[in-house]
Amino acid sequence: MGSVKEVEILKAATDTAEGEGTFTFSDRYSVFDWGEMPDHIEHKGAALCTLSSYFFSLLAKKGIKSHFLGLAEGNKITPYENAFKPFNKMKVQVLRVVRPSYNKEKNTYNYAQYDNIKGNYLIPLEVIYRNSLPEGSSVFKRIKNGTVTFQALGLEKMPVPGDDLKTPILDVSTKLEHTDRYIDWAEAGVISGLRGEGIQKVKKLILEINALITERCASAGIKNVDGKFEFGMNSSGEIIVVDVLGTPDECRFTIDGFHISKEIARRHYRATEWAAEVEKAKKERGNDWKTFVKTAPPKLPLEMKNLISQMYQAVTNEITGNKFFNVPSLSKIIPELKKYDK
Repeated sequence: MGSVKEVEILKAATDTAEGEGTFTFSDRYSVFDWGEMPDHIEHKGAALCTLSSYFFSLLAKKGIKSHFLGLAEGNKITPYENAFKPFNKMKVQVLRVVRPSYNKEKNTYNYAQYDNIKGNYLIPLEVIYRNSLPEGSSVFKRIKNGTVTFQALGLEKMPVPGDDLKTPILDVSTKLEHTDRYIDWAEAGVISGLRGEGIQKVKKLILEINALITERCASAGIKNVDGKFEFGMNSSGEIIVVDVLGTPDECRFTIDGFHISKEIARRHYRATEWAAEVEKAKKERGNDWKTFVKTAPPKLPLEMKNLISQMYQAVTNEITGNKFFNVPSLSKIIPELKKYDK
């Protein structure tokens, strides 16, 4: 169980065959890596599940394979096209998770086993596309501390906050390490066993899916700023899309610069004593920082929580073009939420 969704394995994957499982999307949310917060955002789980299944159905129509098998209720599986109500559970194929071996003394990871895997595994990478570079983007911090250069990111000049990019930046990080780290694409090819051709396929898929999400968001007046994907290799040796995609939790969506996500809650919490304690503990205490935070996170103001709930539901309505939820439009919800954006 994660902070947002629960994973149930119905049939375990083997070396040669995919398994089956379900994702149940909860109304929980997390900020600052805290885990479950004291509030639940009502209908958030159903909004995310239904929206992601919509994008999985669009991928299938374009011939892009994924692990999505359908929306689930009891023993019944429903294709997105036949869904006339929101769902909070989906059925998916399950791949093997092959973890790299870890040397604690050297704090290093060995991915050699990926050279011999033929298929049916989670690719140990998280890939990120960036269509814009808003203020607060990790790109600026990485350039400043010297871990990456703007040239290495494919940029012609030093970026500034607010830049819209002619060509998306494609970033990649590790997925199965204790603390995930950004890496270059050459290392990504080596540790994943994909090498040159496989990495080029992944990049091609990122651009195709990004374009699809961007187009659908634009039709709803939403800007697709950036987002992340995960991939796997099925038992036939084909690269497939896994996990979840195209939701406000996987992507950074904005309307006229206003964040359509839990960012509004994150900004609210930044001004609290609890958030100050979290930041101090992370800096001073390392991996076990959470045990040193004595203040509990406060609950959100009730009206704000309800507006965030409506926002998630409205995003699903407006991107899919279907009225799954009986809520006002984003154009009516956002002005009310802005009152809390201080």
